Amino acid sequence: MRRIFIDQEKCDGCKNCTIACMQAHREDQGTVYDLDLTDARNESRNTIVQMGAKYIPLFCRHCDEPECLASCMSGALYKDPGSGHVLYDEERCGACFMCVMNCPYGVVKPDRLTRGKVVKCDFCVKDEQNPNCVKSCPKKAIYVEEVLA
Repeated sequence: MRRIFIDQEKCDGCKNCTIACMQAHREDQGTVYDLDLTDARNESRNTIVQMGAKYIPLFCRHCDEPECLASCMSGALYKDPGSGHVLYDEERCGACFMCVMNCPYGVVKPDRLTRGKVVKCDFCVKDEQNPNCVKSCPKKAIYVEEVLA
């Protein structure tokens, strides 16, 4: 299984990962240069929190035993048997947001546009390589490693 890891000491809060995530999930196929950062449809699945002089990148851990999945009553969250990633089926979601309340990392969130679905990292499943956040990090603070299941 491949997982995203973070070297918090290397993060300088540039937010390239956030912009790259927004670009990867936008509906139209424009370039990053015409990405509307204020458009709620272009919401990022990760965030960077500043605490004093430190930056803390918050990403979905795709946990081995995910609390978000365990609390999902509709089955909208599921673990992909091949990759081990926790994925989301918007069509099955009942918008109860139990997953939001139970994520220990606070990364599963209601979408800003409708507040009727969940937004979370999908590991850029459309891309065969690394997620866009990893590819865009100039400090290599975000990286992917293979882990044993």
